Amino acid sequence: MGDASLYNDTFTITDVNSEKYDRVSRLKGNTENGDTEFTLDINTDLYECAVGEHLQVLIASTLSLDGSKDDNKGWRDVGRGEQTLADDWDYVCHGKIYRFEEGDDENIKVFVSFGGLLLYLQGPYRKLTPLRIDYVYLLIRK
Repeated sequence: MGDASLYNDTFTITDVNSEKYDRVSRLKGNTENGDTEFTLDINTDLYECAVGEHLQVLIASTLSLDGSKDDNKGWRDVGRGEQTLADDWDYVCHGKIYRFEEGDDENIKVFVSFGGLLLYLQGPYRKLTPLRIDYVYLLIRK
């Protein structure tokens, strides 16, 4: 038990590129203090975004409110009426962290795949180190 949150911050979208795919846009953004940047592929049929919008991003180890592990229970197996972290967020997906790289100075780079939709984070080692696990949930809201 404990807190499921591994990373939580607010980003301002600086670029939206919708040229390559029909229903997917690649978002780029920075945190308000500028220490972390992200690139995220997002399904625009489900969640549209525009330059200048603010997105709150949470990366969690589980959707359980008490932080308990999923124990082979997938996100689709949540019982009817059962409360989860996903209830308070607009866009939720499950993915695998597949690569870490050393960045410049005290920064690291984190790469996550959500069934082919990719997330890239670059920021301070101290903020992104908790992401050194295999599977995570990405939760987003405006």
